[in-house]
Amino acid sequence: MVGLYWAISYIIGNFMTAYFVGKAYGVNLKEERSKNLGARNAGSVIGKSAFIWTFLGDSLKGVLVVGVGRLWHFEEWEIVLGACLVIIGHLYPFWLKFNGGKGVATFIGVGLALSPSLFFMMVVGTAITLSVTRSLTLSMLGGFLFYAGAIIFTDKLLLYIPILVAIIFMLMKHMSNIKEALERRK
Repeated sequence: MVGLYWAISYIIGNFMTAYFVGKAYGVNLKEERSKNLGARNAGSVIGKSAFIWTFLGDSLKGVLVVGVGRLWHFEEWEIVLGACLVIIGHLYPFWLKFNGGKGVATFIGVGLALSPSLFFMMVVGTAITLSVTRSLTLSMLGGFLFYAGAIIFTDKLLLYIPILVAIIFMLMKHMSNIKEALERRK
């Protein structure tokens, strides 16, 4: 049963909200601006409502996977792996030749559903870094560092290794944004 849960988690991650929001507005977001199927590109190309719909849809994927895992009474490590797979499904959807979004909204849903107190550290790290760097991209790095630190501090490192792996994949997807933000700071 847990194998089916993991497969479904990856498939749920493949639901690219931005793709369908774009279609509803008659826009192919794979061909616009950053060509990314995420909330940020949807908002840049279409507007605030597209950002909100995409953000909600993508974050709810993470909440859904964690919620279903808990409803089916899986062990926490099995749920954490399902949470990782929903993020990986968003980053690398099979039906789009493994070229999806950057995973932030899905991660937010996963983080809040798994442990609001751990996720709060992500928010704190993001806020502190944002106040210093004035860059949302760089503040995300600070948030991830605080989140990872909170995981280590609470002795949940072994349990959360799949989430940390997903964060590494997300950071790889953000490398061009990170380089651009660092260049602007010079």
